[in-house]
Amino acid sequence: MSKRGSVLWIDDEIELLRPHILLLEQHGYVVETATSGEDAIELVQQRSYDLIFLDEMMVGMTGLETLEVLKELSPHVPVVMVTKNEAETLMEEAIWRKIDDYLTKPVNPTQILAACKKFVEARRIAGQRLVQQYLQGFHELSRRLQQPLEWYEWLDIYLKLIGWEWEIQQHPELGLQETLAAQWRECNAAFGNFIEHSYARWVQHPEDPSAPTLSPGVLDRFVLPWIGKRPVVFVLIDCLRLDQWMVIEELLHPMFAVERSYYFSIVPTTTQYARNAIFSGLFPLQIQQHYPQWWTEGDAEHSQNAFEQQLLEAYFQRRRLSVPGGIAYIKIIDPAFGRRIEQEIVRYLQHGLTAVVVNTVDMLVHSRSDSPVLREIVPDEAAYRSLTRSWFQHSSLFGILRALATAKPQPVVIVTTDHGAIRCMRPLKAYGDRETTPNLRYKLGRNVRAESERAVVWLRDPREWRLPRSSQVTTMLVAKEDYFFVYPSDYHLYANRYRDSFQHGGISLQEMILPVAVLQPRG
Repeated sequence: MSKRGSVLWIDDEIELLRPHILLLEQHGYVVETATSGEDAIELVQQRSYDLIFLDEMMVGMTGLETLEVLKELSPHVPVVMVTKNEAETLMEEAIWRKIDDYLTKPVNPTQILAACKKFVEARRIAGQRLVQQYLQGFHELSRRLQQPLEWYEWLDIYLKLIGWEWEIQQHPELGLQETLAAQWRECNAAFGNFIEHSYARWVQHPEDPSAPTLSPGVLDRFVLPWIGKRPVVFVLIDCLRLDQWMVIEELLHPMFAVERSYYFSIVPTTTQYARNAIFSGLFPLQIQQHYPQWWTEGDAEHSQNAFEQQLLEAYFQRRRLSVPGGIAYIKIIDPAFGRRIEQEIVRYLQHGLTAVVVNTVDMLVHSRSDSPVLREIVPDEAAYRSLTRSWFQHSSLFGILRALATAKPQPVVIVTTDHGAIRCMRPLKAYGDRETTPNLRYKLGRNVRAESERAVVWLRDPREWRLPRSSQVTTMLVAKEDYFFVYPSDYHLYANRYRDSFQHGGISLQEMILPVAVLQPRG
């Protein structure tokens, strides 16, 4: 029988435990024993163990005293305390000293074996189950991709892919990363075709119950029902993916009851199109028609999002709705301003609606493309999520939400994003004149075209997707999957610069399927 792990058992009455030790040895564990804390410490100084059982009441050094030294010598080795004492104070002391588990004498063989499997074999068992479940899910997903799918089925697929990615990330030794990457690519290829054939119907008939909620419907569905009932704080985090939100959401559960829903971003999945659509409740073509003074065709995103407050106010005016206390609008770009808002946010609850835009994640995405240091810090998807979590934990936004969790009057907080981002790996030659937009995931200009029609959606008339068209020869290319556009001139220079960068503007699961979370303070 192969050896499953090494165990150290510390008890001054170790002979009484021989049947348990024999059982562990029969199951493949190597068990060494010590009858005092001093002997155990000497053994731990000489060799390493996978698990330690520790008696609480021993002659000489007590179990708690021994525990303190063991954790200094081998802080990552799990220690299970075994004791006759059921006092709550002892349990609290053991927990404070970082005990990993607690068993009360007399222990039975099943408890001991379960503890060994939990601490020594958990990773191996979890890995085996993950391989079985993933391979089963892999074949099931491949089968589903051969059938017509609705938008909510794509949401289910996206959530499954995220879940598998997180699990496989914890078990790199299984070698499933390349298989999963190929599956992501296969799914995004099928999703791109799905959007190409379904999207026009959605935008032309957004009230159709078979269509998902799109960017212009976010206020209607998630914000409007709360107006006048409680102060509403509407937080929009620019360029936040669903998987990033999920790692943020974990930190909010102690403070808020969280109800998560989903919607689809409009295309192109960029700030100037998608975010304006959210705040106005209109598609870009409608914004241009009704509010031409607030729609610009420039390249700079900041200029194209300069009228979000006006569009938000116009949204309520069109509906002839009055917001009690009025509307406040806050855009957080720099940390100093964010800290100031953190100190003042409760005062904003005098307004019926406070909109807060946070641009940090979008700035991280764009900075990574030009910073070798950030590329090293964020080499892959897992690191992207980790950086997002780290930013959020230390951000003014987290401070704002903490303050709102205990604020009076009690607000409802609605958090969402305007679009996500995808890690672009494949360059694609695009052709257009000098007036063509510079975004790497979509091109709008005079007769733009690409070297591969399969990798793009080519809109001869952008108005079909309710997008503005500046002239009769204006067409649009939107990249699918993980492609990004590069002009033929200096092709290799720009292909290498932007390969393996996070971009947005195109069609992918990561860019289009987005979270909306309604947070209600637990207090």
